[in-house]
Amino acid sequence: MTKNVFIAITGRPNAGKSSLTNLLVGEKVSIVSEKPQTTRNRINGVLTKGDIQYVFIDTPGFLKPKTKLGEHMVRAVRTSVDDVDCAILMADATKKLSAIEQELIRSFSSRGTQVVLLLNKIDLVRSKEELLPLISEYNKLYNFADIIPISVKKRINTELIMPALEKYAVEGEHFFPDDIATDRTERFLCSEIIREKLLWTMQQEIPHGTAVDIESFTSRQNKKGAEIIDIGAVIICEKNSHKGMIIGKGGERLKQIGSLARKDIEEMLDTKVNLQIFVKVRENWRDNESFILNNNIVDK
Repeated sequence: MTKNVFIAITGRPNAGKSSLTNLLVGEKVSIVSEKPQTTRNRINGVLTKGDIQYVFIDTPGFLKPKTKLGEHMVRAVRTSVDDVDCAILMADATKKLSAIEQELIRSFSSRGTQVVLLLNKIDLVRSKEELLPLISEYNKLYNFADIIPISVKKRINTELIMPALEKYAVEGEHFFPDDIATDRTERFLCSEIIREKLLWTMQQEIPHGTAVDIESFTSRQNKKGAEIIDIGAVIICEKNSHKGMIIGKGGERLKQIGSLARKDIEEMLDTKVNLQIFVKVRENWRDNESFILNNNIVDK
C-alpha cells in the first residue's frame, strides 16, 4: 500500500525554508542565500521513503507586496497552502512573532490546516528558557500539532521532523517517480543556480531587481564523443548602472558568477558545461506583468 503526503513549508523571508527543504529531501533542490526573497516560485522537493512519498512545497517568504513580482510571490504562498495534508510554519527563534506569522496563522485557521511549528536558529539563542515566552505566544494563536525547536544549520533536533510529518500521509499513489528529488526542469534549476551565485557575489541590494532567463540549452558531443551542454543565460537587471556593477571591472564579477555557477551545474548534470552569461537591462521589469510571465521569472 503506497501513501503520499503534501507539506507546505511557509514562513517569513530568510527563516530557513529552503535550507530545510534541501535537508529533508537529502539534496539541493532550492537555492539558498542570506538575502530575503531568494525563493520566488513554488518548488516541490520530493522524497520517497519506503511506501511513503513526501512532497515538500518550498514557498517564497511571505511579505507585503510592493511590485507585480511581489504579488506573484504572495499568490504562490497562498495557493501552496490549499489542499495540502499539513503545513510547516518556519519561524526564526531569534525574532519576535510578527505580522507575517500572524497572517499565515489566519490563513491556516481559515482552512483548518494541521500545522507543525518549527522554531529555527536555536543555536543562536543563549538558553532554552528564552524560547518559552515565544512558544507561549504562538500557542495562544493556534493549536499547533507539534512545536519543535530546531537548528537546520547545526542539525539540532532535525531528526524529530519526519516522525512529526509521517502521520499525515494518506493512502494513494505516488505522484512523482520514486527516484527524483524535484519536479523542476534542468533549465529552471540552472537559472536558479546562476541567480544564487549572483546573490552570493553582490553585496548591494541590486540582486532583488535581477532575474535569470535560460535562452538556450543544447547538448552536443566533443571530438572524443563526450557530452557537453551549451547553456546561454541572461541576467536581467533594472538599470545600466546595475549592469556595470554585475559585470564588474574588466568583467571580473560576471566571470566569478559564471565560474561558481558552472561548477554547481556540472555537478548537477554530471557532465561538462559551456556556460555563457550576458546581462540585459529592462527598467522596472518587476512591475511588468507580461514581461514577468513571458520570461519564466515566476510560475504562470
